[in-house]
Amino acid sequence: MVFTADFASTTQWVAGRSSAYPDGGPVNPGDNKLDYLVADPSYSRGGVFRATRNPDGTWNSGLLTTEGSAEGFMVRAGDVLEASVRLPTGVGAWPAIWTWRDGDQEVDIFEYHPDNPDLLELSNHVHGGQSYFRDTRVAPGASVDLRVKFGARSVTWWVNGARVFRDRGGVGRNWQAYLIVNLSVSAGRYHPQPPADLTELSYEVSALRVRRH
Repeated sequence: MVFTADFASTTQWVAGRSSAYPDGGPVNPGDNKLDYLVADPSYSRGGVFRATRNPDGTWNSGLLTTEGSAEGFMVRAGDVLEASVRLPTGVGAWPAIWTWRDGDQEVDIFEYHPDNPDLLELSNHVHGGQSYFRDTRVAPGASVDLRVKFGARSVTWWVNGARVFRDRGGVGRNWQAYLIVNLSVSAGRYHPQPPADLTELSYEVSALRVRRH
Protein backbone atom coordinates (compact mmCIF):
# COMPACT_ATOMS: atom_id res chain seq x y z
CA MET A 1 0.00 0.00 0.00
CA VAL A 2 1.57 3.31 -1.07
CA PHE A 3 -1.34 5.68 -0.44
CA THR A 4 -4.29 5.68 1.95
CA ALA A 5 -6.46 8.77 1.67
CA ASP A 6 -6.87 10.97 4.71
CA PHE A 7 -9.06 13.73 3.32
CA ALA A 8 -8.45 15.87 6.40
CA SER A 9 -4.70 15.90 5.71
CA THR A 10 -3.39 19.20 4.36
CA THR A 11 -0.13 17.52 3.36
CA GLN A 12 -1.88 14.89 1.20
CA TRP A 13 -4.57 17.09 -0.35
CA VAL A 14 -5.12 20.63 -1.58
CA ALA A 15 -8.73 21.88 -1.44
CA GLY A 16 -10.62 24.15 -3.79
CA ARG A 17 -8.27 24.50 -6.76
CA SER A 18 -7.00 22.39 -9.64
CA SER A 19 -5.10 22.93 -12.88
CA ALA A 20 -7.91 20.99 -14.55
CA TYR A 21 -9.95 24.21 -14.20
CA PRO A 22 -9.02 27.40 -16.10
CA ASP A 23 -6.51 29.37 -14.01
CA GLY A 24 -6.94 26.77 -11.27
CA GLY A 25 -10.60 27.72 -10.74
CA PRO A 26 -12.92 28.52 -9.18
CA VAL A 27 -15.25 28.12 -12.20
CA ASN A 28 -15.24 25.95 -15.33
CA PRO A 29 -18.31 26.77 -17.45
CA GLY A 30 -16.59 25.56 -20.62
CA ASP A 31 -16.82 22.01 -19.27
CA ASN A 32 -20.59 22.38 -18.67
CA LYS A 33 -20.09 22.85 -14.92
CA LEU A 34 -21.79 25.17 -12.46
CA ASP A 35 -18.96 24.66 -9.94
CA TYR A 36 -17.52 27.43 -7.82
CA LEU A 37 -14.63 25.70 -6.05
CA VAL A 38 -14.23 26.44 -2.35
CA ALA A 39 -11.55 25.47 0.16
CA ASP A 40 -14.05 25.36 3.04
CA PRO A 41 -13.30 22.02 4.76
CA SER A 42 -17.01 21.24 5.25
CA TYR A 43 -17.26 20.70 1.48
CA SER A 44 -14.66 17.93 1.22
CA ARG A 45 -12.41 17.30 4.20
CA GLY A 46 -14.72 14.81 5.94
CA GLY A 47 -14.98 12.55 2.90
CA VAL A 48 -18.47 13.86 2.12
CA PHE A 49 -18.18 16.03 -0.99
CA ARG A 50 -20.85 18.73 -1.05
CA ALA A 51 -22.21 21.43 -3.33
CA THR A 52 -24.59 24.24 -2.34
CA ARG A 53 -26.47 26.67 -4.55
CA ASN A 54 -25.42 30.33 -4.77
CA PRO A 55 -27.81 33.18 -5.64
CA ASP A 56 -26.00 33.78 -8.96
CA GLY A 57 -26.66 30.20 -10.15
CA THR A 58 -23.19 28.82 -9.43
CA TRP A 59 -22.69 26.13 -6.78
CA ASN A 60 -20.03 26.15 -4.07
CA SER A 61 -18.36 22.79 -4.69
CA GLY A 62 -15.87 20.54 -2.94
CA LEU A 63 -12.71 19.36 -4.68
CA LEU A 64 -9.52 17.78 -3.36
CA THR A 65 -6.38 17.06 -5.35
CA THR A 66 -2.92 15.74 -4.57
CA GLU A 67 -1.51 18.21 -7.11
CA GLY A 68 0.33 21.01 -5.33
CA SER A 69 0.23 19.28 -1.95
CA ALA A 70 3.31 18.82 0.21
CA GLU A 71 3.39 15.09 -0.50
CA GLY A 72 2.48 15.50 -4.19
CA PHE A 73 1.39 11.89 -4.55
CA MET A 74 0.94 10.55 -8.09
CA VAL A 75 -0.41 7.23 -9.27
CA ARG A 76 1.84 5.38 -11.71
CA ALA A 77 1.49 2.80 -14.44
CA GLY A 78 0.84 -0.57 -12.80
CA ASP A 79 -0.81 0.87 -9.68
CA VAL A 80 -4.18 -0.37 -8.45
CA LEU A 81 -6.62 2.13 -6.98
CA GLU A 82 -9.50 1.02 -4.77
CA ALA A 83 -12.37 3.25 -3.63
CA SER A 84 -15.69 2.92 -1.86
CA VAL A 85 -18.34 5.53 -2.64
CA ARG A 86 -21.96 6.28 -1.83
CA LEU A 87 -23.57 7.77 -4.93
CA PRO A 88 -25.56 11.02 -4.80
CA THR A 89 -29.32 11.16 -5.15
CA GLY A 90 -29.97 14.69 -6.46
CA VAL A 91 -30.33 15.33 -10.19
CA GLY A 92 -27.50 17.57 -11.38
CA ALA A 93 -24.86 15.98 -9.15
CA TRP A 94 -21.72 14.98 -11.02
CA PRO A 95 -19.31 13.07 -8.76
CA ALA A 96 -15.98 11.76 -9.97
CA ILE A 97 -12.63 10.32 -8.99
CA TRP A 98 -10.02 10.94 -11.69
CA THR A 99 -6.40 11.64 -12.56
CA TRP A 100 -4.81 14.73 -14.09
CA ARG A 101 -1.36 16.15 -14.95
CA ASP A 102 -0.04 18.80 -17.34
CA GLY A 103 -3.36 19.41 -19.05
CA ASP A 104 -4.29 15.79 -19.66
CA GLN A 105 -3.27 12.31 -18.39
CA GLU A 106 -6.92 11.85 -17.40
CA VAL A 107 -8.32 8.49 -16.37
CA ASP A 108 -11.80 8.57 -14.86
CA ILE A 109 -12.13 5.95 -12.15
CA PHE A 110 -15.82 6.80 -12.35
CA GLU A 111 -18.30 9.53 -13.20
CA TYR A 112 -22.00 9.37 -12.35
CA HIS A 113 -25.18 11.31 -13.11
CA PRO A 114 -28.38 10.44 -11.20
CA ASP A 115 -30.52 11.11 -14.30
CA ASN A 116 -28.90 7.90 -15.66
CA PRO A 117 -29.50 6.06 -12.39
CA ASP A 118 -27.96 2.65 -13.21
CA LEU A 119 -24.94 3.85 -15.24
CA LEU A 120 -21.28 4.48 -14.37
CA GLU A 121 -18.97 6.20 -16.87
CA LEU A 122 -15.50 4.61 -16.96
CA SER A 123 -12.99 6.37 -19.23
CA ASN A 124 -9.35 6.41 -20.29
CA HIS A 125 -8.62 9.73 -22.00
CA VAL A 126 -4.89 9.00 -22.29
CA HIS A 127 -5.04 6.40 -25.07
CA GLY A 128 -8.79 6.16 -25.57
CA GLY A 129 -11.38 3.78 -24.25
CA GLN A 130 -14.71 4.22 -22.52
CA SER A 131 -17.48 2.09 -21.08
CA TYR A 132 -21.01 2.98 -20.06
CA PHE A 133 -21.44 0.28 -17.43
CA ARG A 134 -25.00 -0.50 -16.34
CA ASP A 135 -25.96 -2.58 -13.32
CA THR A 136 -28.96 -2.82 -11.01
CA ARG A 137 -26.65 -2.32 -8.01
CA VAL A 138 -25.75 1.12 -9.37
CA ALA A 139 -28.45 3.53 -8.19
CA PRO A 140 -28.87 6.91 -6.47
CA GLY A 141 -27.78 6.50 -2.86
CA ALA A 142 -26.17 3.09 -3.48
CA SER A 143 -22.77 2.12 -2.09
CA VAL A 144 -20.34 0.99 -4.79
CA ASP A 145 -16.84 -0.50 -4.56
CA LEU A 146 -14.49 0.44 -7.39
CA ARG A 147 -11.10 -0.93 -8.41
CA VAL A 148 -8.92 0.23 -11.29
CA LYS A 149 -5.57 -1.10 -12.50
CA PHE A 150 -3.65 1.50 -14.50
CA GLY A 151 -1.99 -0.97 -16.84
CA ALA A 152 0.58 0.23 -19.35
CA ARG A 153 -1.23 -1.65 -22.13
CA SER A 154 -4.74 -1.84 -20.69
CA VAL A 155 -6.64 -0.07 -17.94
CA THR A 156 -9.03 -2.45 -16.17
CA TRP A 157 -12.06 -1.61 -14.03
CA TRP A 158 -13.86 -3.71 -11.43
CA VAL A 159 -17.22 -2.74 -9.89
CA ASN A 160 -18.39 -4.48 -6.72
CA GLY A 161 -15.72 -7.14 -7.20
CA ALA A 162 -16.56 -8.03 -10.83
CA ARG A 163 -14.31 -7.11 -13.74
CA VAL A 164 -16.44 -5.00 -16.06
CA PHE A 165 -14.12 -3.32 -18.60
CA ARG A 166 -10.63 -3.57 -20.11
CA ASP A 167 -9.87 -0.73 -22.50
CA ARG A 168 -6.86 -2.37 -24.26
CA GLY A 169 -5.33 1.08 -24.64
CA GLY A 170 -3.52 1.50 -21.35
CA VAL A 171 -1.59 4.50 -20.09
CA GLY A 172 1.93 3.72 -21.27
CA ARG A 173 4.93 2.59 -19.24
CA ASN A 174 6.01 6.01 -17.95
CA TRP A 175 2.58 7.41 -17.10
CA GLN A 176 1.94 9.14 -13.77
CA ALA A 177 -0.73 11.58 -12.63
CA TYR A 178 -2.24 13.31 -9.61
CA LEU A 179 -5.54 12.32 -8.02
CA ILE A 180 -8.69 14.44 -7.98
CA VAL A 181 -11.85 13.71 -5.97
CA ASN A 182 -14.73 16.13 -6.41
CA LEU A 183 -18.42 16.84 -6.80
CA SER A 184 -19.31 18.93 -9.83
CA VAL A 185 -22.76 20.24 -10.79
CA SER A 186 -24.11 19.82 -14.33
CA ALA A 187 -24.95 22.99 -16.26
CA GLY A 188 -27.59 21.37 -18.48
CA ARG A 189 -25.88 20.80 -21.82
CA TYR A 190 -25.47 17.03 -21.45
CA HIS A 191 -27.23 16.34 -18.14
CA PRO A 192 -29.99 18.29 -16.39
CA GLN A 193 -29.25 21.08 -13.97
CA PRO A 194 -30.53 20.57 -10.42
CA PRO A 195 -34.22 21.45 -10.07
CA ALA A 196 -34.95 24.94 -8.74
CA ASP A 197 -36.03 23.72 -5.31
CA LEU A 198 -32.80 21.75 -4.70
CA THR A 199 -30.17 23.66 -2.75
CA GLU A 200 -27.61 21.00 -1.74
CA LEU A 201 -25.98 17.93 -3.27
CA SER A 202 -23.52 15.42 -1.79
CA TYR A 203 -21.81 12.08 -2.15
CA GLU A 204 -19.40 10.19 0.09
CA VAL A 205 -16.01 8.59 -0.45
CA SER A 206 -15.51 6.34 2.56
CA ALA A 207 -12.21 4.81 1.40
CA LEU A 208 -9.55 5.43 -1.23
CA ARG A 209 -6.19 3.69 -1.40
CA VAL A 210 -3.49 2.79 -3.92
CA ARG A 211 -1.42 -0.39 -4.13
CA ARG A 212 1.88 -0.64 -5.98
CA HIS A 213 3.42 -3.93 -7.04
